[in-house]
Amino acid sequence: MSNAALAADRSEARTASGRPEPMNLNHGKKQNRSFGTIIAPYLFVLPAFVIVFVFIVLAALNTFRLAFTNSTLLRPGTFVGLENFIKLFHDEYFLTALLNSTLYVICVVPFMVILPLILAYLVKGNSRIMGFFRTAFYMPVVMSAVVVGMIWTNLLDSAGLVNAVLKALKIISKPVPFLTDRWGVLFSSMFVTIWLGLGYYMVIYLTALANIDESLYEAASLDGAGPVRQFIYVTMPGVRSTMMLIMMLSTIAAFRVFNEIYVLTNGSAGPGGMDMTMSMLIKREGTGIQARTGYASAISIVVLVIVGVMLIVQQIVQKRGED
Repeated sequence: MSNAALAADRSEARTASGRPEPMNLNHGKKQNRSFGTIIAPYLFVLPAFVIVFVFIVLAALNTFRLAFTNSTLLRPGTFVGLENFIKLFHDEYFLTALLNSTLYVICVVPFMVILPLILAYLVKGNSRIMGFFRTAFYMPVVMSAVVVGMIWTNLLDSAGLVNAVLKALKIISKPVPFLTDRWGVLFSSMFVTIWLGLGYYMVIYLTALANIDESLYEAASLDGAGPVRQFIYVTMPGVRSTMMLIMMLSTIAAFRVFNEIYVLTNGSAGPGGMDMTMSMLIKREGTGIQARTGYASAISIVVLVIVGVMLIVQQIVQKRGED
């Protein structure tokens, strides 16, 4: 008799004897374990999902709704269609804010893409001195807006250190109006923005540089390439995707700039409000007793559309460059 037949006879004999067949407990455990494995990740992310849904998704939907009403802080308002959007392009403050924010992107983004890469390339070593410089460059990132405002307001004041040094070097004969002139405030705030962002984007570049094969630098060195040529022909192609990421992040940050101009001008947006940016305009229109929440929501929608178009254009340019 075959082994299979003997096993079958023994199984029938055990069943016929009246003793209950043993339960397969492992099967239930496997089912419970698989159910827990499936449901546990969703339970972990559920609180974050609820917060995002309530404070971002619902808020965004409500912003879209308000943009088509004449609501204020004190009354819900009524539906007015595209009236808020039509008013925007006849509003002098909106056009000024749009110009300032666009100039911010044009002037700040190139520096945000290139300067942190150069810094990361210079401090990528593992020595203690390089670690010190990395920490020093990153320190502005963790500073509060109030501290940054106090530092640069004192430095750029007409009687501040910057004007004093320029006078001592005989570069200027009278103080430069960094904080009282429209263009002085705008370009000073751009400089502060670049100063604040260098360390943050440098850290991102350091991560990308760590993924470049050192043999590429060795091969370039054997071919006679110096540090500059190695940077151009090895480093920059190796971090191209990171450069595009930083370009997108800095574009969004530059177009939405708020803190720098606000703290340098104590909230006045420069002389006559001529240094108003889109974010500052939204804050002015959307807060206070006379807040026009519908109008501020319309400005927010326009900012969203403009930033979205900028990012789409960047993606198209990136794909064409890769092709």
